[in-house]
Amino acid sequence: MATEPDWEQIKKEYRAGQLSNVMLGKKFGVSESAIRKRAKKEGWQKDLASDVRKRVREKLVRDEVRDPNANDDEVVDSVAATGVSVVRAHRADIRAASRMAEMLMAQLLDAASRREELEEAIHEETKDDESTRRRTSMLKAVSLPTHAGVVRDLSAAMKNLIPLERQAYNLDETNAEETYEERLKRLMSKE
Repeated sequence: MATEPDWEQIKKEYRAGQLSNVMLGKKFGVSESAIRKRAKKEGWQKDLASDVRKRVREKLVRDEVRDPNANDDEVVDSVAATGVSVVRAHRADIRAASRMAEMLMAQLLDAASRREELEEAIHEETKDDESTRRRTSMLKAVSLPTHAGVVRDLSAAMKNLIPLERQAYNLDETNAEETYEERLKRLMSKE
C-alpha cells in the first residue's frame, strides 16, 4: 500500500521557494500537478523565499570571514576580496567566450567565401563513393542554410556575452536601490 505524501513538509519547502514544483514532486514522490492543485486549494504562498535568500547571503558572508570577532570593515574587506576574485574570473570567461565567437565567425567567413571551392573538393573526394550519404553530409556542412544557422547561433552568443561583459566591467548605470527581485524581473523582460 502506498504511503500518503508528507504534505506538511511539502508545504514548508513550497513556501521556502527554493525548489520548483517539479523538483518537489520528484523529492516527495508526487506529481507536479498534485502539488499545484494542493497549493491553490490551500492558498500556499512562496512567502519565505526572500527570507531564505537573505539567510543564504548572511551565511555566505559569515563563511567568507574566518574571524568570528571581525569588525564591519574586516567583514566588508573579506567579502569584497571574494567578490573581486569572482568578477575577475567572470571577466576572463567572458573574454575567452568572445574570442571563441570571433574565431568561429572568422572561420565561417572563410568557408562562406570559398564555398564553390569546398563543394568542388567534396565532389572530387566523394566521386568514387558507392553511397551519396557522405557527399550529402559534407555538402550540407558547407551549405548556405547551415552557415546562416551558425551566424544566428553566434549572434545569439554575442547578444548574451556583450551584456555580461558590460555588467562585469560595471559599464551601465544600475539603480542601487533595486532589489534582487526587481532586477531579475527587469532582466527577464529584456528577453
